[in-house]
Amino acid sequence: MAPSSVEVMIDQRPTPGKSSRAASSGKQTNFRSGDPSVALEQMLGDAETTGPPTFHSPARARAYFKHRLAIAFRIFAQFGFCEGVAGHITCRDPIDPTSFWVNPFGLHFSLINDDDLLRVSEDGEVLDGGRNTRLNLAAYAIHVELHRARPDVLCAAHAHTVYGRAMCSTGRPLRMLTQDFCVFWRDIVLYENFGGVVLAAEEGRAIASALGGRKAALLANHGLLVAGPSIEATVAWFVMLEKCCQVQLLAEAAVGGGAANCSGDVVTIGDEEAQATWEVVGSGEHGYFMGLPLFQVAEREFGESTSMGRGMQSLDA
Repeated sequence: MAPSSVEVMIDQRPTPGKSSRAASSGKQTNFRSGDPSVALEQMLGDAETTGPPTFHSPARARAYFKHRLAIAFRIFAQFGFCEGVAGHITCRDPIDPTSFWVNPFGLHFSLINDDDLLRVSEDGEVLDGGRNTRLNLAAYAIHVELHRARPDVLCAAHAHTVYGRAMCSTGRPLRMLTQDFCVFWRDIVLYENFGGVVLAAEEGRAIASALGGRKAALLANHGLLVAGPSIEATVAWFVMLEKCCQVQLLAEAAVGGGAANCSGDVVTIGDEEAQATWEVVGSGEHGYFMGLPLFQVAEREFGESTSMGRGMQSLDA
């Protein structure tokens, strides 16, 4: 979708592999745990592990991404992320990027197949779909504004997960507690305004504006929102964020639970260490790689087993 007038707040961070200090001073940075570029060179040199395959045929690309989106819902179901009829994942259509694919309203994540997915226009019209063509209006209100404001985003996900909702009810931001948290270093925002079910375009635009150029948001009293350059990265980041919320809640409870020997605060990672870690684990390429094992397992539900879990073998050529 073409960019709109929504103001997008993009973090001015260096490209992964180049430290913030090195970028600002022009000097080589010494990292106590090793240079992040070593890990990046190993991973980014392999096209199979850094992004989805490309296709000469737009129709084949559409079929591929629809199938990956269906698998994404199976993964969410495996993790228990389906809460009644709430939750949605969208993928920008490769043929008409002003439209996106989304799950039909009321169908359990574990039952979604390629043909069940709906293609929705910018105006909220269902252009393609299966037997259930019901559109979740909250999904449309959030995702149409997000995709419009973020042309770099292929996929976005929102769900009412247990630990995500618990974390979003505290009013506290995510803290850098372990290595995994650093995926979201300066890459997540706390959206503090809860106004009920998101049905108005204005609220969708407000959420997209608050997200800015980041990969994730904690929606106060609501749940988690994640956006990424690939379906795999979005799924991996969402799963990771839910687990980070769980860890933070447990850690903060452990040090502040009221017991005589449990006073104080959690120990957080320093800014320079968090930055160095983000440069290894925070990129979209790493997110794609991190998501592949999840897809390898979920493929079995479709009777598939493809190289690295990258997708339908017949479409890889």
